[in-house]
Amino acid sequence: MRRFAQVGLLVLGGLGLLHTSLFTDEYLRYVKEGMRPLLVASGVLLVVLGVAEAWAAPPKEEPGEPGHGHEGHGHEGHGHDHSGVPRVAWLLFLPVLSLLFYAPPALGSYTASREPAKAVAVQEDAFDPLPATSPLPITLTDFTQRVQQDRSRAIRGRAVVMTGFVTPAPRKRDGWYLTRIIVSCCAADASSVKVLVQGIAAPKADTWVNVTGTWQGSGTLGTASATVALDARGVQKVRKPSNAYMDALPLTS
Repeated sequence: MRRFAQVGLLVLGGLGLLHTSLFTDEYLRYVKEGMRPLLVASGVLLVVLGVAEAWAAPPKEEPGEPGHGHEGHGHEGHGHDHSGVPRVAWLLFLPVLSLLFYAPPALGSYTASREPAKAVAVQEDAFDPLPATSPLPITLTDFTQRVQQDRSRAIRGRAVVMTGFVTPAPRKRDGWYLTRIIVSCCAADASSVKVLVQGIAAPKADTWVNVTGTWQGSGTLGTASATVALDARGVQKVRKPSNAYMDALPLTS
């Protein structure tokens, strides 16, 4: 039975990794896109190890060893065989089977609402001029940098459009957050970037939307005192992107 469990865990684990990384985009719920080749290689290695373990002949036990006839009496002579798989070990199959039949959802508003927004990097060089497009497609990170660091205040009065998912604010009267979750390697190191949306009712939490509006917040635009907020004039539901763990430009028609 112990041998069966070892082989089963190896083969099912490998098949689960291959299914998730080769035939679906579900692996993007856990790691960055660049990790895909490593997941495929790991899946192949686990399957090979499982097949090799199943193919290998079981070790021969010498006569008189515990568990053979009446000659062996086991530990302290009681005749008990402790070589079986503990019941709790069968729980190891649950995460393995989940890779094949049920993938946990990606991180969303529950995670984002319980942590502060990520501090965006400081723009060392001067900001490039903004395109004349209106509304201007922009990422949440770029919008945050423009609001708090661009001393030319080029974002003032500009209509922008951003894409993210809905995260409720602690106090609903303050509005709600347009959010993106970003990972450096995997979901374990995830952090969020948020823009406060005001002036329009919040859709259901975790709904992916395009929000169009202009900067409207307290503080001095172009300095760290400026609130990263948007006076929204339109919200459009969009399909969740396959790679949700990145701050990408919105897809606009």
